[in-house]
Amino acid sequence: MEVLPVLDTIQPVNTNHHLRRIISHPLSSAFTSFAATVVVVVSSSPPYNPFSHAVTVLNSSHQYNHWCCCRCAKQQMDVIDLLCVAGAAIMAAVWWRRCSRTPEGLPPGPPGWPVVGNLFQVILQRRPFMYVVRDLRKRYGPIFTMRMGQRTLIIVSSPDLMHAALVQMGPLFASRPADSPTRLLFSSGNCTVNSAPYGPLWRALRRNFVSEIVCTARVKQFGWIRDWAMGNHIARLRGEFEATGAVQMISNCRLTICSILACICFGARVPEHHVRVIEEVLKEVMMMTTPKLPDFLPVFTPFFRGQLAEARTLRKRQMDCLAPLLRARRVFVESGGKCDPSSPWEMGSPVGEAYLDSLLCLEPTGKGRLRDEELVTLCSEVMSAGTDTSATMLEWAMLHLVLDPSAQDQLYEEIVEKVGRDKGRKITESDVEGMSYLQAVVKETMRRHPPSHFVLSHAATTETELGGYRIPAAASVEFYTAWVTENPSTWKDPEEWRPERFMEGGEGWETDITGTRGIRMMPFGSGRRICPAFLLGMLHIQLMLARMVREFRWVAVPGEQPDPTETFAFTVVMKDPLRAAIVERE
Repeated sequence: MEVLPVLDTIQPVNTNHHLRRIISHPLSSAFTSFAATVVVVVSSSPPYNPFSHAVTVLNSSHQYNHWCCCRCAKQQMDVIDLLCVAGAAIMAAVWWRRCSRTPEGLPPGPPGWPVVGNLFQVILQRRPFMYVVRDLRKRYGPIFTMRMGQRTLIIVSSPDLMHAALVQMGPLFASRPADSPTRLLFSSGNCTVNSAPYGPLWRALRRNFVSEIVCTARVKQFGWIRDWAMGNHIARLRGEFEATGAVQMISNCRLTICSILACICFGARVPEHHVRVIEEVLKEVMMMTTPKLPDFLPVFTPFFRGQLAEARTLRKRQMDCLAPLLRARRVFVESGGKCDPSSPWEMGSPVGEAYLDSLLCLEPTGKGRLRDEELVTLCSEVMSAGTDTSATMLEWAMLHLVLDPSAQDQLYEEIVEKVGRDKGRKITESDVEGMSYLQAVVKETMRRHPPSHFVLSHAATTETELGGYRIPAAASVEFYTAWVTENPSTWKDPEEWRPERFMEGGEGWETDITGTRGIRMMPFGSGRRICPAFLLGMLHIQLMLARMVREFRWVAVPGEQPDPTETFAFTVVMKDPLRAAIVERE
């Protein structure tokens, strides 16, 4: 079928009116396309087609105009898009810079990310926080800022700045930062000596603690408790060594110290199997209250509901473990000291000589009578804080005595010189006061292995200044005490364990461990928030160490070399707990 001749018969139309009518016909576009296709197929040099030519001319004019308009519009859109992107980039850069920059007036610190600050930078390093701080101190100096999510941390490592904050400006830095929901659960809403904000409640709780536990009269009254617990301790060490050929140092020390503190709190000789349960629960509580991600970014709290539920379960276990002791002591007090034959607890302290007795009638200002939950919390505080730190110090001290037999021999000779070789002769508080080398061993152990690399977090009661920098009231002020004892400008060969430095004439002879006259070591904190039981803790460590060294010679287990590598488990402990062999002294 020939199409071209038909197309050739179409005459040119010059009238725009007719041309527009033809072009506007619905079939015109399809017909034009078909005609052009046929022309291309039939010949590479297509004949003149008036209709196609007319349509092409008219369409070219409209298309050109349309193309020009579209091109201009597109260029305008491109410019607008470019300006928007550039503006957004500039705003993002400014926002990032402002968010990553340390707020004006605060100590310098590492740049962080928006919202999260330095939090993920610390997490991604996958190493303990104390080692991160150690590196940052080298770069930013003795005081610097870290922004951990919504919390601002001011890290202080200079002994002079620590003394200025904790001693010279003590009341200004005597409070605590806001606590997490988990910590509030286990502290009964900050109803403890350690966690209470600086104010009337803290004063009432601390005053009662000092008068009922650590005053001189009370320490003497508790002498029978120490004798009872340490007698059990020595017998247990003998039995364990005979059965296994080694003794686990820290587990035995924890059990003994927890027994002493449980009896101080509740006035009862708690059986060892129940003390083990108490000790296990309290250890879990301490680990549960270590900082978690929601503490720094509360927005993540909904994703950690399981953790809070686990904390409530643990809190119930804590109450179930200690509430029976509380109720038994209350019955004992209310009955005027009459023992209940059906009670599983043997009350050893008369009415008025247990810490709980004072708490039963205590009414802090604005709080009223304490509830059972608060009573359990306050007694738990005594056992938790005293058990872990003292047991850790005993393990580190015995490690060095095992590794340094000459130091152990020197300590033994001092003990024998003071109390003789008769093992039936008790070592008393007045005895250890005269043992200078024993005290040097304990102090050097605390210097070389402080219980923690930081003291508990402080907070300023109001905005103030430290070292020329602004310290906001809401900031957590962290005192990095490890550097004080590691500083070679303060201590000669600080990595060495050398008790002689605390003997007369040594560099540490006049060191004040409370930090009142100047900070060279700070194992118990300093200032108004210093641990109120530090003297009692020192006494327990000295008495137990003296008793163990007089009874036995301590050596390494054959084929086992003690490893001094440390790790963090609420306190700084040995990564591999010390196992030692004992040899009876003659």
